[in-house]
Amino acid sequence: MSAITTANRLDYVNIGLLIFSCILAFIMPFELFLFAYGVLGPLHYLTEISWLHDKNYYATNKRDVILLIIISLFLTVTNLKQYIGLADFEIEYKWINRAIYIAFASSLFFAFIKNNVYKIVGVIVVILLSAISDDHMLFFSMFLPTLIHVYVFTLLFMLYGALKNSSKVGYISVVLHFIIPFILFFVFQDTIFVGVTSYGLKSYKEFASLNNTLIHFLDAKSAGEKDMIQLIFHSQTGIAVMRFIAFAYTYHYLNWFSKTKVIGWHEIPKSRALLILVLWIVSVALYVVDYSLGFKWLFLLSFMHVMVEFPLNYISFVGIFKEIFKSKQTASH
Repeated sequence: MSAITTANRLDYVNIGLLIFSCILAFIMPFELFLFAYGVLGPLHYLTEISWLHDKNYYATNKRDVILLIIISLFLTVTNLKQYIGLADFEIEYKWINRAIYIAFASSLFFAFIKNNVYKIVGVIVVILLSAISDDHMLFFSMFLPTLIHVYVFTLLFMLYGALKNSSKVGYISVVLHFIIPFILFFVFQDTIFVGVTSYGLKSYKEFASLNNTLIHFLDAKSAGEKDMIQLIFHSQTGIAVMRFIAFAYTYHYLNWFSKTKVIGWHEIPKSRALLILVLWIVSVALYVVDYSLGFKWLFLLSFMHVMVEFPLNYISFVGIFKEIFKSKQTASH
């Protein structure tokens, strides 16, 4: 089977996965997210980091990733400090924001600059300029590691693939991925198919700040609402926001697993595959025992897989523009 035929078949599969994720997000958004994050998420982190490692993290030097790992460790310590005996360790929130900015901006140099001197100078400039990220705190600290990563970057990867393969079906999947959030927000606005369960109410507390931020961003009237439980779990805007989040995360994971044969992330030594399997089983078990415990256990991997993907994100951005330019040149001839 040719590469293009295989790609077209994958596009059809992904259209099915988009519709499947959308339907489930309508029906039971909170429980869908908790299942996807707790079961599919750990396997995604482990297999993607493994795949990126074999691809040298798409950096010009494999050692570049050390900075991204250090930043991931810093973010893990600052977010879980009360659980590791550092409750008295005070750090301003702006430093978390700056750390993510440094990781994201430095990855541009990691992806394209081979000269180590230029690369070091670039990273130093990024660090010196990191104060400007204070004006964009929500983007770097709240949205970049979450919805930008699982929704926007996934959409761009899909667009890149469609452009490379000149796939009409691929373009359809990209358009569908783009419009589904609007469907989730504006269709069945007054209908709650399956309300949040007591388990979902308890387990979702680790993620509630993302919902709270989005709700207040989309609905200014809710800014004075004091009952956050009602706002997040039972209001019209809260349900719509949760549908989008559940869809974005679920499809992000399913899209990754659908590409197994195309990118070959499963082609690894048996010893590593066994380690991934064991860690995945342990992780899921911890989520089953105590969802909050599973979240803390996997916080480092969750953040790290976002950080070490940044160079690939930049390569994909550039690849999209190259493919568009190539298409225009072909059309002009």
